[in-house]
Amino acid sequence: MATRPYPSFLIYKDAVGEFRWRYQASNTKIIADSGEGYVNKADCQHGIDLVKASANSEVWVTQDAK
Repeated sequence: MATRPYPSFLIYKDAVGEFRWRYQASNTKIIADSGEGYVNKADCQHGIDLVKASANSEVWVTQDAK
């Protein structure tokens, strides 16, 4: 089995058998996850693709965080 590179996305099955994803940084800490389970693996992959496609999205800062 190949060594997993970091940072990377991981697709796995949860306790009820649904597909989920998590994104782990180079220190292996989870910095994002699917937040929901998917019945179909393809739907889980689509969730990852949506996150990847939003890489150039604007970042908004609330007034109290300025």
